[in-house]
Amino acid sequence: MLYHMHEMQRSWLASASAWASISSEMLSNPVMPMGYLGLGPMAASALEVFAHAAATRGKPEFGIETVEVDGEHDAVVESIVVTKPFGDLLRFRRKGLPKNAPKLLIVAPMSGHYATLLRGTVERMIESAEVYITDWADARTVPVSDGNFDLDDYIDYIIEFLDHIGPGTHMMAVCQPSVPALAATALMNIDKHPSRPATLTMMGGPIDTRESPTTVNDMAMDRPIEWFRGNVIATVPLSYKGSGRKVYPGFLQLASFMSMNLGAHMQSHYEMFKHLTAGDTESADQTKDFYEEYRSVCDMTAEFYLQTVEEVFQKHSIPNGTFEHKGKVVDLGKITDTAILCIEGERDDISGVGQTKAALKLAKGLPEKKKRYYLAEGAGHYGIFNGSKWRDKVAPEVEKFMSEHTAKKANLKAVA
Repeated sequence: MLYHMHEMQRSWLASASAWASISSEMLSNPVMPMGYLGLGPMAASALEVFAHAAATRGKPEFGIETVEVDGEHDAVVESIVVTKPFGDLLRFRRKGLPKNAPKLLIVAPMSGHYATLLRGTVERMIESAEVYITDWADARTVPVSDGNFDLDDYIDYIIEFLDHIGPGTHMMAVCQPSVPALAATALMNIDKHPSRPATLTMMGGPIDTRESPTTVNDMAMDRPIEWFRGNVIATVPLSYKGSGRKVYPGFLQLASFMSMNLGAHMQSHYEMFKHLTAGDTESADQTKDFYEEYRSVCDMTAEFYLQTVEEVFQKHSIPNGTFEHKGKVVDLGKITDTAILCIEGERDDISGVGQTKAALKLAKGLPEKKKRYYLAEGAGHYGIFNGSKWRDKVAPEVEKFMSEHTAKKANLKAVA
């Protein structure tokens, strides 16, 4: 019923958005007298803000066609190299990239947003590496006949993707996937898998949510798992391929994040209105671009969402040493080969300071020279993987870490 009510609201808002957009264009048309009156530009701007906020959004494209390196604009080729029901593996390679350039797998969050939320992350790393990224599917588009997808499957996907890319690959997990990426790294180290990652970089990940708990952590801890099962899980309607699948809808995830900083989001839209009224379309477009991505959401399978809430935020299975993969405890102390870099944002209000760093203590079998921690001063959660702080401060640290541990892993396959 919840999902059906949302679909009715979405249909209404889509119509309202279309009418608002048309009305805004009419009021802004120079041949219309209202465009020159005091209220005309204000009304047009207000309607444009509403039209953008209420518009229906689909899956965005990465759209990375070129990157600038040393003053030259190099073309970028995007391709799908592995296709699976719940997610594809994409590859990005720029023309002119050296043959011996490092290979990097970016594990995107399955947390309500598409992988394109990491467009800036991918774009920056393309400059120095052959980049792969997990392009997770919207659960409502996956038929029930394709089965379930939980944390075990997530880990298996990561291992399969690393195996496809090959030995010496570096891995970067942004936020939520830090947990399954760390588990996959441990499993591959235990098995001496030839494609175990050379390095693992975790950014703003909830490894131990007891450290500097945030509002997100409190919400997960304040309610029993049955509350989540009964209140936020919905059934995909008949209009989608995944009809009948139990999911945590993306629109609920978006509503949750928007409510956490509602004042800031309202202020952003008010600033957009002022920019439009003043004719500053460039500033208004920057806000539009951010929300175009931020408001594009997808569904997660119910089993993955509920298992993540229970294991990561309620039982703290990773730091307690009880996290299991297919019934077997994952021993993080067995990580001996993969170097680990933990990155946190000083102002992160999603994953508090210390939550990601906890992984360094848990990897007891890893030599200290293979561990590193970096705190991005002044950066929030989004800022550690997007924006100027990411490009100018964080990314160079990642590249340096990868470089230091590439040569040592060159003969990994032979050693294994």
